[in-house]
Amino acid sequence: MGHFSGFQLNAWYQRCGALALVLLGVICAQPAQALPLFARQTGMACLACHTVYPELTHFGRMFKLNGYQLDNGKDIQVTSDEGKQLVALPAIPNLALFVMVGDVQLAKPIPDSNIAGAHSLANGGIELPQQLSLLYGGKIAPHFGAFAQVTYDFGADTFNIDNTDFRFANAVVLPNKTPFTYGVSINNNPTIEDPWNTTPAFGFPYVPPEVAVPSVAGPIINAGTAYEVAGPVGYILWNEQFYAALGFYRHAQNGSNAPNGNPILGEGGPLDSASSNVVKGWNPYWRVAYEYDFDRFAFEVGTYGSYFQIYPGGGNALAGATNNYTDVAGDFQFQFIGEKNAATLKGTYVRENQSLNATGPAGLGASNASDWVSYLSTDFTYWYKRKYGFTAGYLSTKGSTDMLAYNPVGPYTSPNNTALPVGVVNSANGDPATNAWVGELMYAPWMNVKIVLQYTHYTMFNGASSNYDGVGRNASDNDTTYLLMWFAL
Repeated sequence: MGHFSGFQLNAWYQRCGALALVLLGVICAQPAQALPLFARQTGMACLACHTVYPELTHFGRMFKLNGYQLDNGKDIQVTSDEGKQLVALPAIPNLALFVMVGDVQLAKPIPDSNIAGAHSLANGGIELPQQLSLLYGGKIAPHFGAFAQVTYDFGADTFNIDNTDFRFANAVVLPNKTPFTYGVSINNNPTIEDPWNTTPAFGFPYVPPEVAVPSVAGPIINAGTAYEVAGPVGYILWNEQFYAALGFYRHAQNGSNAPNGNPILGEGGPLDSASSNVVKGWNPYWRVAYEYDFDRFAFEVGTYGSYFQIYPGGGNALAGATNNYTDVAGDFQFQFIGEKNAATLKGTYVRENQSLNATGPAGLGASNASDWVSYLSTDFTYWYKRKYGFTAGYLSTKGSTDMLAYNPVGPYTSPNNTALPVGVVNSANGDPATNAWVGELMYAPWMNVKIVLQYTHYTMFNGASSNYDGVGRNASDNDTTYLLMWFAL
């Protein structure tokens, strides 16, 4: 980690103190129960579905796969003259407000974008809020439920549709008295339909820093198409053990004010060459998993993957050759839930093969006709009394060397035409390899309030541990210290 001056340390302590006062005020307000929208619907304590949000228990996984249907509240019901139920609406909508407040400190500031020799602030500033979400969750009608989220994002200063999952589900008992569930999820983020916390939509790290230096590569299934696609995913669950899902996603057009809408019509679509990275047609996603439960333990092992065809766009017609991304992943989760202790060990590994038919050696963005990239994530989390916890995790990205794809950043020309060799977000040797250790200390005074102190240390970044960008920046310069508080109402 880089060295701080006394002034920088004092400033950091002052920011932590200020944020701590804000957190203390919120914590002392009043106790409540955690993701409240489901607690209100079911009348059950949140620890039935979660160890601590967002990690699900076996009961929580079954609740999700059965369409968020468990209901302990009153419904407004309308029936026909023949006694057929026409509508059954919750008397009180299952709404919740989800708020995140954060403060991030980079180990070393990044260069200023306009003034040679100057730097940005090392801290991202207190993000109040970092995110603010309005959520609806639970029953809409018999066999039909939803988890839907609209979020204000501090970095983009906009409201957007976030994770959204509408699902129909039904359960039957087979002749041998084995339970069998089948359903369809219509959602906007591949893997969001999945009930385990090993896949990207709800996987570790659950909340990465809003302000951080991005690495140059990662598999597309790691949120590479999140909120930009939508589609149906059909699934089955046999005996609460064997799970299989198959779905298809296509591009989901954005609103009329989106910069990648149609410039002729001024609407969100149809998209044309003014847009970049446009998904072609319907693209498959699949998932298979098996869970074995015994005593207070649950063990899961599975595999998942996707195949996406993408037009590069960005001034090129949305026709002809596409870049094709084939992702295949394996995952596991081992969970223990005791009366006072809860622990989870989990991991996932993704291998992506890229056929760069559109941007390969023709010179549009890659040196190779095909590339590959892999991603490994593993972590261990422990909670005592669901109140005090810690997490230790390891993240690793590797891939083929591609100078054009991963080292596109030359000297940046500022508005006053000053050449600034800023580097930072490129790989000087064209290697995407990035390794990081992540540690978290967590405190949850109530199930709907959590405070996290997270530290991320990079041992390698974009292909090297030192001078990875060719202008003097080291991997550890991108280390982050992240103080986060979230609560739900």
